[in-house]
Amino acid sequence: MTAERVARAAAIARAGGFEPALDSGELPRRADVSMAEAVVLGLVRQGVTRFVAVHGHGSTELGEVLRVYEDAGVLRTFAVRHETEASHAATALRWVTGEKAAVVTSIGPGALQAMAGSLVAASDGVGVWHLYGDETTEDEGPNMQQIPRAEQGLFLRLTATMGPAYSLHTPRALPTALRRGLNQVDHPYRPGPFYLLLPLNTQPELIKGFNLDELPVGAPPRLGGADPTTSYTEIARRLLQAERVVIKVGGGAGECRAELEELAELVDGVFVMSPVSLGIIPAGHPRQMMVGGAKGSLSGNHAMERADLLVAVGTRSVCQADSSRTGYPNVQHVVNINADLDAATHYARTSALVGDARLSLAALIEAVRAAGPGERQDSEWLAECRTARAAWEEVKAARLARPRLPDPVWDREVLTQPAAVHTIAEWAAETRAVTFFDAGDVQAYGFQMSAQDDSADSFTEAGASYMGFATSAVLATALSDREWYGVAVTGDGSFTMNPQVLIDGVAHGATGCVVVLDNRRMAAISSLQQAQYGKAHATWDHVAVDYVAWGASVRGVNALFGGTTPGELRAALDRARAHPGLSIVHVPVYFGDDPDGGLPSYGRWNVGNWVADTQDLRHEIGL
Repeated sequence: MTAERVARAAAIARAGGFEPALDSGELPRRADVSMAEAVVLGLVRQGVTRFVAVHGHGSTELGEVLRVYEDAGVLRTFAVRHETEASHAATALRWVTGEKAAVVTSIGPGALQAMAGSLVAASDGVGVWHLYGDETTEDEGPNMQQIPRAEQGLFLRLTATMGPAYSLHTPRALPTALRRGLNQVDHPYRPGPFYLLLPLNTQPELIKGFNLDELPVGAPPRLGGADPTTSYTEIARRLLQAERVVIKVGGGAGECRAELEELAELVDGVFVMSPVSLGIIPAGHPRQMMVGGAKGSLSGNHAMERADLLVAVGTRSVCQADSSRTGYPNVQHVVNINADLDAATHYARTSALVGDARLSLAALIEAVRAAGPGERQDSEWLAECRTARAAWEEVKAARLARPRLPDPVWDREVLTQPAAVHTIAEWAAETRAVTFFDAGDVQAYGFQMSAQDDSADSFTEAGASYMGFATSAVLATALSDREWYGVAVTGDGSFTMNPQVLIDGVAHGATGCVVVLDNRRMAAISSLQQAQYGKAHATWDHVAVDYVAWGASVRGVNALFGGTTPGELRAALDRARAHPGLSIVHVPVYFGDDPDGGLPSYGRWNVGNWVADTQDLRHEIGL
């Protein structure tokens, strides 16, 4: 059995891939293979050649298959120290580069940790394979580390709540499982994680004479343009009659820049962004009002609050992005363009265009051109919004004019978070680094201070707001065939939740740096508590951590102090970039009551003691 497996791996390597090996006959179409080997062959055929793994007793057969195929040069396995880290690194790889990866875990707690991390891929629409060990199918008794209840398929039930899942109880069902997984991870509009459960006893089970042609390949097809129940002509008429059009750009509009810009000119619309869509429309575009929502900008929220018609493109309308459904109090009609029916019909009074966003926008533009007088310039609406955008830039400039404030915890002046984030983002743009912003204040300041012109420049994990994602994401630089430099901007709380990259980044050759903005607290929640109740509670401690010493304790990590001025921080970042591997940069930052230490919030949010007012307003608006 081992010899035949080695021969198959060698044949694929010699031919330069699964398909040429099969076509040339070097790889026989019929083979006696274990179920675990068939899984690996199926994934290799789909272009999955990176496996980020925390092995255990629930994955020994799968691990042996990976060893043989890695020895032949067909794939690579990256052993890491935490399953959530594996999930985040695989997600970041697909998000940034498009390269596919699979997460491999053992049974029980490890799978739970990977599944928790998969919330990022599920929320942000990133296709990643998840391969988990599972309980044996012959039910000889409780399996160690499985859910301790006498019921069948509990892990399948659990994973299927998060997303599409399949348990390989029957090995010959594998082609169906792989097709369903392919349709999920390569979905053209809403990809996500797919959970393939591999029972301990079926992994080594032999499939006699398995036909390799049954292994599915080929991405699912794209949709055409929408066929609306209301005609494009009627929708165009509504757009042209509206006086204040706002176009909310979501992550699903990533391929639509030209169409969005053309439509905005025709209907005198202004753009408001979601955190995940920054860069789809350049920051410098004259109709760009930047992020709107609970933590949005002055100008983005101004446009949302005053608009009378909303065009929503490729957005899920997450609570923070539309102020818990109160973000558009004056909108009388919505044109919602989305490939997902539920997202397209989210609001009342909607003309839903369910289909490919770019093709649907093109059809809508054609209808507007046929019905309208041509482009509208220099309107009162555009002038009003531009004034708001200028005011927002003044707010940011005022914060940057005071980059340091005295902080009682540090007993000296330190950088404010807006100044630190701006310095890092500006440096990353100049050095062509890819930036990841972690959850909390770092995330909010990242998208509020943004001036990016390309959506590939930085990534804000706003779908799940998962603390620790950014740090783990830097590991994706080691997984990738491309050479790129990753910068994780993270808070001290987020970093300590997922610090494993300090070891795994060195082990696998990551190229990037982790910038820890340290205010010794979960500042976003402290600020929220203070805004709602006047006091912060249980969101900080007084334990000082020497992050430079921590980083330096790992051989190969370049550990640096980031200083207390923008210039010192830039110098530290330059030293980090000159290092051939992984660096950590520690930056103490301000927390306190001085308004120049942060940025204002202009939206609403359905949390805490704001709930009653927010919900009442939502139902009063009735959108």
